[in-house]
Amino acid sequence: MTAPTPTGQPAPAKDHGRAGRDLKAAFASAFVLLGAIATSLVFLKAAFMLIVAVAVCVAVWELGRGFAAKGIDLPEEPLMVGGVVMVVVAYLFGPDALVTATAVSGLVTMLWLLRRGIDGYVQNATASLFTLIYVPFLGSFVALLLAEGGLGGGGLDDDGVRGIIAFIGVTIASDTGGYVAGVLFGKHPMAPVISPKKSWEGFVGSMVFTVAAGILLVVWLLDGDWWVGIFLGL
Repeated sequence: MTAPTPTGQPAPAKDHGRAGRDLKAAFASAFVLLGAIATSLVFLKAAFMLIVAVAVCVAVWELGRGFAAKGIDLPEEPLMVGGVVMVVVAYLFGPDALVTATAVSGLVTMLWLLRRGIDGYVQNATASLFTLIYVPFLGSFVALLLAEGGLGGGGLDDDGVRGIIAFIGVTIASDTGGYVAGVLFGKHPMAPVISPKKSWEGFVGSMVFTVAAGILLVVWLLDGDWWVGIFLGL
């Protein structure tokens, strides 16, 4: 909600230019987050899993706000708790345990919704199961990737840590390429109703940066073939 002015009228939304974002806040938050990620990956991988668990909870909450705008009420408590359990189980016990934890979390969530009654049950249950798969299940793949190097410490000698760095690197490249190309060349909106600042030029820039980063990271960091980096980037 926009804060009111001293006259009682809502203050106009701040225009951040063609970037569509507050760059100072974006850089500050990115700096803090990347610092926390780097520290945890170097010294104690379990600390990185804490960051992943927090990110899952925040993502569930944010998705819940989006669904609420359409009258869909997610049961955030079981989704968040189940999501954290899924991430931890994936890291400690592997993919088979993740599948079991996902099934149990889905069952608990549906039973939780039954306590509310039958009104809107199918709609809310469908959205809840979608959220469970979209956020914590896919997020748990980060835990599976990190566990490849074993539990405990970290550092660049760890296969799991290098995989996570590659994963984060291509993500940063995507955002950076889209921003640079969009600000410099963006003229054709992709979906103005959903995101007015996103352009087709930005999309192309994102693709180019991400494929380039994928090739560099796969060859330099993962000792893989360059063409694998193309698929990683795409």
